[in-house]
Amino acid sequence: MGITARGGWECVKRHFRELGIDTQKMDFTVVGVGDMSGDVFGNGMLLSRHIRLQAAFDHRHIFIDPDPDPAASFAERARLFALPRSSWDDYDRRKLSRGGGIFARTAKSIALPAEARALLGLEAASATPNEIMRAILRAPVDLLWNGGIGTYVKAQDERDAEVGDRANDALRINGRELRAKVVGEGGNLGLTQRGRVEYALAGGRLNTDFIDNSAGVNTSDVEVNIKILLNPLVAERKLSHGDRNRLLSRQTSEVASLVLRNNYLQSQALSTLEAQSAARLPEFQHLIRSLERSGELSRALEFLPSDDELAERRKSGVGLTRPELAILLAYSKIWLNNHLLASDVPEDPYLSAELERYFPAPVRERFPRAIARHRLRREIIATATTNSVVNRMGPTFVPRAQEDTGAGPAQVARAYSAAREIFAMRALWEHIEALDNKVPAGLQYEGSFQTSRLLRHATYWLLTSRSSLQVDAAVGEFRAGVRALEAEIPQALAGAELTRFEESRARLAASGMPPPLASRVASLEALNAALDIVEISAAHRVSVSETARVYFEVGTRIGFDWLRARIEKLAVDGPWQAIARTGLRDAALRVQRRLSERVLARTGRGSAEARVSAWAESAGKDLALWQRTLADMRAAGAGDFATLTVGVESVRRLAG
Repeated sequence: MGITARGGWECVKRHFRELGIDTQKMDFTVVGVGDMSGDVFGNGMLLSRHIRLQAAFDHRHIFIDPDPDPAASFAERARLFALPRSSWDDYDRRKLSRGGGIFARTAKSIALPAEARALLGLEAASATPNEIMRAILRAPVDLLWNGGIGTYVKAQDERDAEVGDRANDALRINGRELRAKVVGEGGNLGLTQRGRVEYALAGGRLNTDFIDNSAGVNTSDVEVNIKILLNPLVAERKLSHGDRNRLLSRQTSEVASLVLRNNYLQSQALSTLEAQSAARLPEFQHLIRSLERSGELSRALEFLPSDDELAERRKSGVGLTRPELAILLAYSKIWLNNHLLASDVPEDPYLSAELERYFPAPVRERFPRAIARHRLRREIIATATTNSVVNRMGPTFVPRAQEDTGAGPAQVARAYSAAREIFAMRALWEHIEALDNKVPAGLQYEGSFQTSRLLRHATYWLLTSRSSLQVDAAVGEFRAGVRALEAEIPQALAGAELTRFEESRARLAASGMPPPLASRVASLEALNAALDIVEISAAHRVSVSETARVYFEVGTRIGFDWLRARIEKLAVDGPWQAIARTGLRDAALRVQRRLSERVLARTGRGSAEARVSAWAESAGKDLALWQRTLADMRAAGAGDFATLTVGVESVRRLAG
């Protein structure tokens, strides 16, 4: 299947998309560790016809091709890969560009043509094999693809003895010496963690080996779980051994797609986190401390920065690097998965769909009852739920929700799952991800971030509004109403909220997002009110459309749109201020809901504007007092916690 290399290549493609390069359509330069007989290196170097492999080495040879022709070199690599056994020495020298060559590592010295010296940045006419290999590692190329065995990169202040790979001490370089724009870690332990961080802090793009090459282990897990499903059927003579094997073979392609999807999503999660890393550094620091206190993380063992180092990064505006974020992603998944397994979340009827989604279509279609009885059904559902929560919401989401709401991790995961289904987020994510290589990657990450903001609010709403939550019940209660509201958003908004929606929609469309998708993403901010509106609609037996118009008209009439916009712009420094901002936001939304209910209860039929005007006349001096307070706040340019807290309390009195 070549699945390990293919998984790593999903990560490589993402790095290059962020650089504006489509690896499947545009030429790019590569150096590597390995040869075409190796599973990871060989498969990896056949995953794009636009690879310009300029140099590589393994334990036997050094390969140099300063100016390769992409098509000819691809064909020659494919020929070597198809041989029962091969080495770089089998490469047809006639296919090498001027100055290229294949050299034995046992040579004492190697004469280098001018083209090879220019590629490697070496001035002398000859060099030792070790000098050449170190130069290959330092080459200024687009990609360094590691598909070999050994550790070749460390941190500057890390000693070779600490690395534990004496065989490569003479070759090893420091992270800051790497000049490749991207590193793909198809092999294990090619870089030390500290070496990765040093390279990333210098501007390099990489994840970690356990992210890049996870597809091999993932495939084994799926294979084992399919066999656990099928073997009892064979034992009961409901399936012959031959049919079982043929069924396994037919599923190979779909299993690969399911596995590669995980590589795609994990690398996407890291990119979304990296985009916010500097701003969210206090959050990440708080999570590190929490995991340390619970004994689930050793900061020193995982080479995460100390509090002093984090303070220095905050001063310089630098966040956690991708390799460090990968560690937090992994530990948060382990933590959450353990909590879900200890809960009744895997028994939630709605989440049985996660179990079905895990298996390829031929198994789902033929053996649905066997899937429902799978011996590891709880583990599969818990893992799928964990991956969805952490990949989409980040590693701090569940611990933060615990602190903010008092709910347990299982309750948070259940509420998140309900919110995801209520807002049909899978379909929206699919539309965003379909824009790969069509719009700037940053635009996609912005869209994904907006979905996470809405899901965070909806999750909190469900946790605080429903003492006992079942996913299927919540979806049944809200999904149809939310769908109706989504279609009405452009017509229901008013005032500043309508202006923000239109500006956001226009900006997203101008950046290349298809207009229908731009409208959908632009509406996500307004949909923070969706669950309130749907619940009010049901309680007062008024259509969702009419309720929404009253709700947003109330917000415009009394200045809620301005107040909430100021709350959103509050700068937070640490978890306590983040909690305070969330509290202010939620308090403002509760007041807007209460006032909307009053308008619907006390006024007759008519347009939203007329009904709100009728209520405003009855509010009299209370409304006048609030309007004076609002005018003073606007004149003062209110932007601090104290002033906005007073504002929220004032308008709360207006709502009684």
